[in-house]
Amino acid sequence: MNIQKLPSGNYRIRQMVNGKSYSVTLDHRPTQIEAAKIVSDLTVNVPRKGEYTVIGACRAYITAKSNVLSPSTIPGYESIMRQLSDGFARCPLSQVTTAMFQTEVNNYAIGRKPKTIKNFYIFLSSVFKFYGCNIKSPTIPQAVISPIVLPSVEDMARIIKEVEGTPYEIFFRIAMYGLRRSEILALTVDDLDGTTLTINKAMVINSDKKMVVKTTKTTDSTRTVEIDEDLANKIRAQGYIWKGSPGAPYKKLIQIQKKFGMPRFKLHSLRHLLVSELHNDGWSDKQIQNVGGWKTSSVMDRVYKHAIGMDEAKKSLANKMGAYFS
Repeated sequence: MNIQKLPSGNYRIRQMVNGKSYSVTLDHRPTQIEAAKIVSDLTVNVPRKGEYTVIGACRAYITAKSNVLSPSTIPGYESIMRQLSDGFARCPLSQVTTAMFQTEVNNYAIGRKPKTIKNFYIFLSSVFKFYGCNIKSPTIPQAVISPIVLPSVEDMARIIKEVEGTPYEIFFRIAMYGLRRSEILALTVDDLDGTTLTINKAMVINSDKKMVVKTTKTTDSTRTVEIDEDLANKIRAQGYIWKGSPGAPYKKLIQIQKKFGMPRFKLHSLRHLLVSELHNDGWSDKQIQNVGGWKTSSVMDRVYKHAIGMDEAKKSLANKMGAYFS
């Protein structure tokens, strides 16, 4: 077994088994024990040259896609791999059947939410498809749509008043413009030009449990948002957007909700609040998509046809928000 450091700074493990060369690339130098386990997972129970086991195919799939997968996606895949039953994980791909896949999904589903089960199914299905396995899709639980608790703009005005003059004020006010938490965490003062915020990156946790900056969730998430002048001035006066713990704003939000007896809602609920408010103001779905950075209009219930120009719409939002906190 050979462990080689690449010019990129990554490390490549190479092992020859039955005349077949196996290669895995990692973003850190593995220990001998770790490298041996990876090679074992790739090659154990191989019935003929070059065939992967399920766990080996999963690892190879991640390696093949490592340059295009989000840093936050890989830890999720690795977590799924750790939950595979031993027999299924070590089964050669050519011997996997639809019944085996269904049984694995059934076992994984115990005590887990439908969305988690769906992620499990999608990852394994992608691996099987990538390696040309003819396995039919198993049955998975129907998605459960949880009711969304929406704050009112008046609730948010009360919250903003509570944190006025602190970094939380800027964080919460930016969140009201529909930005995802990861997008706010990645923002810098350089992203602000006048009253225009450019959203072109996000901060997420990677497989090493470190916060890293990556591109936005989708190409449609890269966008500009016009904010109110008061908020823009406060950002420049503070000199930064956010420097604290990534989880601190949500903890602060819960604390304020408890203090005022408000219904519990998440920071992400502010994106839904944005949709609600802009629909009420007569914005079209296309305009709301642009501001919120959604790929499709499916997140909105229906199309509103009271369209106005995009630039005018953004300035209207900035004026609306500015009026609440001036």
